[in-house]
Amino acid sequence: MSWDVKYLPEALEDLRKLDGSQKILIRKAIQKVCQNPLPENEGGYGKLLGNKSNTNLSDFLKVKLRGAGLRIIYQLIRRDDGMLIVVIGAREDDEVYEIAQKRILKHNL
Repeated sequence: MSWDVKYLPEALEDLRKLDGSQKILIRKAIQKVCQNPLPENEGGYGKLLGNKSNTNLSDFLKVKLRGAGLRIIYQLIRRDDGMLIVVIGAREDDEVYEIAQKRILKHNL
């Protein structure tokens, strides 16, 4: 079963800004993760975030694309069998977590 994937408008903009090869990698990763976006401790692909860099991301998960230096942060929406992509970004420092926190507050997630 594939879970429904939705994107925050800003996450779509993140995707648009990537180069062609990065877009392909991200799309493949999302396609794989949407088959089982549950946390790793429930047999899925997502890694629970918790509190990172003074941000509360405890209801969110991440997937890392180590070779590409990219990270996808998403929210699992169990009642709708869906996942909401919040940020697609570089794994530089903790900036991606700070961006996620701002978007979470902006969209009341």
